Amino acid sequence: MKRKRTALALDQSSKLTHAERQNEERRLYNESRKAKGLGDTIERFTRATGIKKVVDTVAKSAGKDCGCGARKDNLNRMFPYKK
Repeated sequence: MKRKRTALALDQSSKLTHAERQNEERRLYNESRKAKGLGDTIERFTRATGIKKVVDTVAKSAGKDCGCGARKDNLNRMFPYKK
């Protein structure tokens, strides 16, 4: 699995040690992966179980968009997780 590189949002990033920089990047990466709502949780479940791959294959062969992205956004808006 590729790890998405996240830019540091620190003014003094050049003064950080290598370990501190890695910890900050890891924290930002994990924060960006947190589920914002029900749509994100359902997307993770469907990816983990292989449902997403099947739906994408069927949608591609039918020549239509599956609507997963719009559904995820709607569910995130309707059922957001509290912070």
